[in-house]
Amino acid sequence: MLALNLPKFDVKLSVKNGKPAIFDRLRKKYVIITPEEWVRQHFVNFLLSEKHYPENLTINEVGIKLNNTLKRCDTVVYNHLLEPLVIVEYKAPTIEITGNVFDQIVRYNMSLKAHYLIVSNGLRHFCCKIDYEKENYYFLEDIPPYEEL
Repeated sequence: MLALNLPKFDVKLSVKNGKPAIFDRLRKKYVIITPEEWVRQHFVNFLLSEKHYPENLTINEVGIKLNNTLKRCDTVVYNHLLEPLVIVEYKAPTIEITGNVFDQIVRYNMSLKAHYLIVSNGLRHFCCKIDYEKENYYFLEDIPPYEEL
Protein backbone atom coordinates (compact mmCIF):
# COMPACT_ATOMS: atom_id res chain seq x y z
CA MET A 1 0.00 0.00 0.00
CA LEU A 2 0.95 3.63 -0.43
CA ALA A 3 3.17 5.35 2.15
CA LEU A 4 1.19 7.94 4.09
CA ASN A 5 1.94 11.18 5.90
CA LEU A 6 1.23 9.44 9.20
CA PRO A 7 3.40 7.57 11.70
CA LYS A 8 4.16 3.95 10.89
CA PHE A 9 2.97 1.31 13.30
CA ASP A 10 2.93 -2.46 13.68
CA VAL A 11 0.25 -3.31 11.11
CA LYS A 12 -1.40 -6.70 11.60
CA LEU A 13 -2.33 -8.26 8.26
CA SER A 14 -4.27 -11.38 7.41
CA VAL A 15 -6.50 -12.82 4.70
CA LYS A 16 -10.28 -12.64 4.95
CA ASN A 17 -12.44 -14.38 2.34
CA GLY A 18 -9.41 -14.64 0.09
CA LYS A 19 -8.67 -10.89 0.31
CA PRO A 20 -5.97 -9.00 2.22
CA ALA A 21 -7.24 -7.70 5.56
CA ILE A 22 -5.94 -5.38 8.28
CA PHE A 23 -6.72 -5.60 11.98
CA ASP A 24 -8.97 -2.80 13.24
CA ARG A 25 -8.09 -2.40 16.91
CA LEU A 26 -11.28 -0.44 17.61
CA ARG A 27 -13.65 -2.96 16.06
CA LYS A 28 -11.41 -5.81 17.25
CA LYS A 29 -11.56 -7.67 13.94
CA TYR A 30 -9.86 -7.94 10.57
CA VAL A 31 -11.39 -5.86 7.78
CA ILE A 32 -10.70 -5.94 4.05
CA ILE A 33 -7.97 -3.51 3.07
CA THR A 34 -9.09 -0.75 0.74
CA PRO A 35 -7.13 2.47 0.20
CA GLU A 36 -9.58 4.27 2.50
CA GLU A 37 -9.27 1.56 5.17
CA TRP A 38 -5.47 1.82 4.98
CA VAL A 39 -5.80 5.55 5.74
CA ARG A 40 -8.32 4.90 8.55
CA GLN A 41 -6.12 2.40 10.37
CA HIS A 42 -3.07 4.66 10.18
CA PHE A 43 -5.02 7.74 11.22
CA VAL A 44 -6.69 6.00 14.15
CA ASN A 45 -3.28 4.78 15.30
CA PHE A 46 -2.05 8.39 15.06
CA LEU A 47 -4.98 9.66 17.15
CA LEU A 48 -4.53 7.00 19.82
CA SER A 49 -0.73 6.91 19.98
CA GLU A 50 0.32 10.47 19.19
CA LYS A 51 -2.70 12.57 20.21
CA HIS A 52 -3.75 10.39 23.16
CA TYR A 53 -7.38 9.95 22.13
CA PRO A 54 -8.93 7.31 24.43
CA GLU A 55 -9.44 4.01 22.64
CA ASN A 56 -12.68 3.34 24.53
CA LEU A 57 -14.16 6.68 23.33
CA THR A 58 -13.07 6.32 19.69
CA ILE A 59 -15.46 4.36 17.47
CA ASN A 60 -15.20 3.33 13.81
CA GLU A 61 -18.21 3.09 11.50
CA VAL A 62 -20.79 4.96 13.56
CA GLY A 63 -24.28 4.74 12.10
CA ILE A 64 -26.39 7.90 12.07
CA LYS A 65 -29.80 8.78 10.69
CA LEU A 66 -29.81 11.74 8.32
CA ASN A 67 -32.93 12.83 6.44
CA ASN A 68 -34.54 9.43 7.00
CA THR A 69 -31.53 7.60 5.56
CA LEU A 70 -28.82 5.67 7.37
CA LYS A 71 -25.26 6.95 6.93
CA ARG A 72 -21.97 5.91 8.49
CA CYS A 73 -19.36 8.22 9.96
CA ASP A 74 -15.88 6.80 9.46
CA THR A 75 -14.73 7.57 13.02
CA VAL A 76 -16.35 9.43 15.90
CA VAL A 77 -14.57 10.41 19.10
CA TYR A 78 -16.67 11.04 22.21
CA ASN A 79 -16.10 12.91 25.46
CA HIS A 80 -16.50 11.23 28.85
CA LEU A 81 -20.23 12.07 28.83
CA LEU A 82 -20.49 10.12 25.54
CA GLU A 83 -21.23 13.27 23.54
CA PRO A 84 -19.63 13.44 20.07
CA LEU A 85 -16.51 15.59 20.09
CA VAL A 86 -14.84 14.77 16.76
CA ILE A 87 -15.97 13.32 13.44
CA VAL A 88 -13.29 12.02 11.10
CA GLU A 89 -13.86 11.34 7.40
CA TYR A 90 -11.28 9.36 5.42
CA LYS A 91 -10.61 9.30 1.72
CA ALA A 92 -8.20 7.25 -0.34
CA PRO A 93 -4.80 8.89 -0.91
CA THR A 94 -5.69 9.41 -4.57
CA ILE A 95 -8.79 11.44 -3.65
CA GLU A 96 -8.23 15.17 -3.35
CA ILE A 97 -9.73 16.87 -0.30
CA THR A 98 -12.25 19.34 -1.71
CA GLY A 99 -15.21 21.36 -0.53
CA ASN A 100 -17.46 18.44 -1.47
CA VAL A 101 -15.65 16.23 1.03
CA PHE A 102 -16.21 18.83 3.74
CA ASP A 103 -19.85 19.14 2.71
CA GLN A 104 -20.24 15.41 3.43
CA ILE A 105 -18.82 15.64 6.95
CA VAL A 106 -20.81 18.83 7.66
CA ARG A 107 -24.01 16.96 6.72
CA TYR A 108 -23.08 14.18 9.14
CA ASN A 109 -22.45 16.77 11.81
CA MET A 110 -26.00 18.10 11.47
CA SER A 111 -26.98 14.96 13.35
CA LEU A 112 -24.07 14.62 15.79
CA LYS A 113 -23.17 18.25 16.63
CA ALA A 114 -19.48 17.49 17.19
CA HIS A 115 -17.10 20.34 17.93
CA TYR A 116 -14.30 19.24 15.57
CA LEU A 117 -14.34 17.90 12.01
CA ILE A 118 -11.31 16.18 10.53
CA VAL A 119 -10.78 15.04 6.95
CA SER A 120 -7.75 13.04 5.83
CA ASN A 121 -6.62 11.21 2.73
CA GLY A 122 -3.54 10.00 4.57
CA LEU A 123 -1.36 12.57 2.84
CA ARG A 124 -3.15 15.78 3.85
CA HIS A 125 -5.19 16.32 6.99
CA PHE A 126 -7.58 19.15 7.74
CA CYS A 127 -9.21 19.94 11.06
CA CYS A 128 -11.77 22.60 11.79
CA LYS A 129 -13.39 23.69 15.03
CA ILE A 130 -17.07 24.54 15.09
CA ASP A 131 -18.16 27.57 17.10
CA TYR A 132 -21.87 27.01 17.65
CA GLU A 133 -22.39 30.30 19.50
CA LYS A 134 -21.04 32.39 16.61
CA GLU A 135 -22.39 29.94 14.00
CA ASN A 136 -18.95 29.79 12.43
CA TYR A 137 -16.00 27.45 12.01
CA TYR A 138 -12.27 27.89 11.57
CA PHE A 139 -9.44 25.64 10.46
CA LEU A 140 -6.71 24.67 12.90
CA GLU A 141 -3.06 24.33 11.97
CA ASP A 142 -2.78 20.96 13.68
CA ILE A 143 -5.00 18.24 15.05
CA PRO A 144 -5.33 18.94 18.78
CA PRO A 145 -4.46 16.35 21.42
CA TYR A 146 -7.49 14.90 23.17
CA GLU A 147 -6.86 16.84 26.39
CA GLU A 148 -7.19 20.13 24.45
CA LEU A 149 -10.56 19.30 22.90
